[in-house]
Amino acid sequence: MTGFAHTSNAPAVDVIIPVFNAPVLSKRCIESVITYLGSSIQAIHIQDDASDRETAAMLDQLSCPLLHIVHAPNNQGYGASVNEAIARSKADFVLVLNSDTELHENILPPLCNAFMADSQLAVISPVHQDVKVRFERYRRQPGGYILTHRFQGYGFLIRRELFNGLGGFDRQFGRGYFEDTDLGRRLDGQGWRIGVHPDAHILHAVGASFGRGQSYRKLVAKNRAKYLARYPGAHQNIVLISGRSTYADLPDQLIESINHVLRQGGVVHWLTPAPVQQLPSLQLRNRSISFKRIVKLILRGWSREDKRVSAIWVLPGVSVLLRLLITLWVRMRSLEMRTWKTG
Repeated sequence: MTGFAHTSNAPAVDVIIPVFNAPVLSKRCIESVITYLGSSIQAIHIQDDASDRETAAMLDQLSCPLLHIVHAPNNQGYGASVNEAIARSKADFVLVLNSDTELHENILPPLCNAFMADSQLAVISPVHQDVKVRFERYRRQPGGYILTHRFQGYGFLIRRELFNGLGGFDRQFGRGYFEDTDLGRRLDGQGWRIGVHPDAHILHAVGASFGRGQSYRKLVAKNRAKYLARYPGAHQNIVLISGRSTYADLPDQLIESINHVLRQGGVVHWLTPAPVQQLPSLQLRNRSISFKRIVKLILRGWSREDKRVSAIWVLPGVSVLLRLLITLWVRMRSLEMRTWKTG
């Protein structure tokens, strides 16, 4: 391991992998960790969440001194499995990986270097192949990571004592979904930072752990409702419309209001004539202004209330015709409209 691990005060890292069935994917994940991280970590803690016999037998047949396998007698779900496995770790940091992920490189150097550069960074994730973000448009923080206010648990490196101090994942979310987002809100609320590192990559077979059937949809809907009831600010979907501008051109009061929305779990959709560079957070999303884009935003929320636009903010430089369309939109959907002054 290069960079961070070669310093004399390098922290110890353990890997945590919760497993429930899917023996082929789980074995592939574990073997990739041994291959690419074996010389950089202390231990691999496998929490078998009462899997079927085939999966349990596969785990018992693995042979590696790093492996510590525990077979739980009852299925508890993702959050509880991770909590129990992390409780057995003594490392400074734990790298938690879904069993449907796979490594093809040592992802620890960029992740650990970010922690070395930022003492307020609580947790950082690699990116997987289905993340469709143009990371070059976002501002890099010390250590090369990009700030996010939405923590996703498919793979992450976190300070172990901090995770335990917060009580880990909330067991009220059951088998899974939104327990990671909930933990992110708690971290954000205490002033910690959450990061994504574009230089660390993993493969993720999205949905392989639970599938995408009716039971999955019911579980997601139930836990989403629980999360939004706990954090009503996460309902905020702000549309910000301006003329040509950079983030640095925005008035201080507007920047403060944007940050307030993002820290509560909301999203700001910023529409501009040309793309904006050096955006501060993944939840400040920038697109070019077009009639099609505005119509798509108007239609948001017909099936998902938490996706519905909640307010429109307008800066100078917007054409008369566009202002007319915005006014009609506001009246039609009974939205809040706020105008901002520059300078």
